[in-house]
Amino acid sequence: MQVAALQMVSGTRLDDNLQAAHRLLEQAARQGAELAVLPEYFCIMGHRDTDKLPLVETPAGGPIQDFLAASARSLGLWVVGGTIPMQANTPDKVRNTTLVFDPAGTQVARYDKIHLFRFDNGREQYDESRVIEAGASEVQFDLPARDGRCWRVGLSVCYDLRFPELYRAHARAGADLLLVPSAFTYTTGRAHWDLLLRARAIENLAYVLAPAQGGMHENGRHTWGHSMLVDPWGNVIASIDQGPGVVTGTLDAAKIASVREQLPALQHRVL
Repeated sequence: MQVAALQMVSGTRLDDNLQAAHRLLEQAARQGAELAVLPEYFCIMGHRDTDKLPLVETPAGGPIQDFLAASARSLGLWVVGGTIPMQANTPDKVRNTTLVFDPAGTQVARYDKIHLFRFDNGREQYDESRVIEAGASEVQFDLPARDGRCWRVGLSVCYDLRFPELYRAHARAGADLLLVPSAFTYTTGRAHWDLLLRARAIENLAYVLAPAQGGMHENGRHTWGHSMLVDPWGNVIASIDQGPGVVTGTLDAAKIASVREQLPALQHRVL
């Protein structure tokens, strides 16, 4: 199955971001992708954390969900909408939510980011918990490919990458593809992004597809980029440095079966 990670440098205006996202989705479709995954915060990277609040949507729908559904339907793609701001239980907060749409434009899965990023090195300060309410549940979904093979896909977002227990839960549930839409900072990405993605692939003998924000944003934030596809042996199949673009690659079910037979680490779990 051909898959695509879409890298963006999202700005502060929703309409501009949706137009940019659609151009990348079209490019992915032209390149033969069946699954295209947008990065975290693809719809907005505001000047302030609270800029997400006016865009909040409910499960009943909204403009961003309509965009994702229509794009999936018109392009015949499985589309994973990086994250969008969804209604929370806490006033003045949102959920940072990944939504999955099938090629008919039907929403088939929802994941609310569990782990909320906090970082302060004296020069850069981030605390997602000021505006975001954490999710609580792992989520997988099944993706029937055009060739008849059904892929079990585990969902995660950005800072989740530092918590291997989430990915082990996906592996226990049979996941052979792990998605990590992200907006890693330049500082943390340069230090850890590649290492963590490859580690999650190796630990779980699964493919990892990681679309990212990558560049200098209007709001002054610098994101690391380096969207990539990693195979179950930890090899980077394809990647991009900075700037908007599409990373494509092919998932090979025989590759997963081979490495899991050669190194049956998942069967050797004790804890």
